[in-house]
Amino acid sequence: MLRRLYFFFLFLSTTPLLAQGNGPAGHGGRAQALGNAAATLSGEVWAVANNAAGLASLTRPTAGVYFENRYLIPSLNVAAVALALPLGTVEPAASGLPPRASRGVVGLEAQRFGGALYSEVRAGAAYAYRLGVVSVGGRLDALQVSFRDLGSRRTVAASLGGQADILPQRLTLGVYLYNITQAKLADYQDERVPTVLRAGLAYRAGKQVLLLAEAEKDVERAAGFKAGIEYLPAAAVALRLGYASLSQQSTAGVGLRTGDWQLDYAAGWHNALGLSQYFSVGWQWERMGSKSGE
Repeated sequence: MLRRLYFFFLFLSTTPLLAQGNGPAGHGGRAQALGNAAATLSGEVWAVANNAAGLASLTRPTAGVYFENRYLIPSLNVAAVALALPLGTVEPAASGLPPRASRGVVGLEAQRFGGALYSEVRAGAAYAYRLGVVSVGGRLDALQVSFRDLGSRRTVAASLGGQADILPQRLTLGVYLYNITQAKLADYQDERVPTVLRAGLAYRAGKQVLLLAEAEKDVERAAGFKAGIEYLPAAAVALRLGYASLSQQSTAGVGLRTGDWQLDYAAGWHNALGLSQYFSVGWQWERMGSKSGE
């Protein structure tokens, strides 16, 4: 027990925001299994957290629930819910481009991290639009950080992201700049929410294999590297591996699709801190009265 408490406070003392790691939190079992190399991921509700531009590929309303536990410590739990709503009509695929929502996609997310001593609550709204081979997106976050007996701090942060198909259906570039406003949490020591740039490439080697590589740089910290691989042995099953250098964590996971439901599980291993687990569920449905191409 003493060993676990030691690592708990070591983790808190060396992590920006005392919780969310080096910048924006990655959400979704798929992203976590891929080492959180998520700047290029699209077409799922968790793009609202990982890179808002990825929402632009959605053409159906989608809701998701996410849960993670770090190192088997209850005080390091994260819970989140998300919703993505395409606007306008769905324009069909044309000229090699995928279908899209004519007026873009709106995303909402709420999350909570922590326990009784320390907690974070974050609520965000995002918007994404796809034009040709390029998708752009932005997100606005309201963040509250609370310490027991010490009160709370609140701030607002804005983020921007983009994705571009360099080689359609083969190579995608993703860029995400978190907290471009350099939001301040406290005057003491000019404490600010981390400003982080993520840039990555996704290469689809075939219909069954996706390769990911991503660099991440906090303006006040060393750069890091993340990589992931996804293999689809069947249309409804995905197997994933990943690694993140900043957290020194190796990850693996599986995804299952059944009908309108998507289930994703990931496990991460840190040599000193041990096991972390991540689980998400997503559900898509048809819009009432919607018709493609109108």
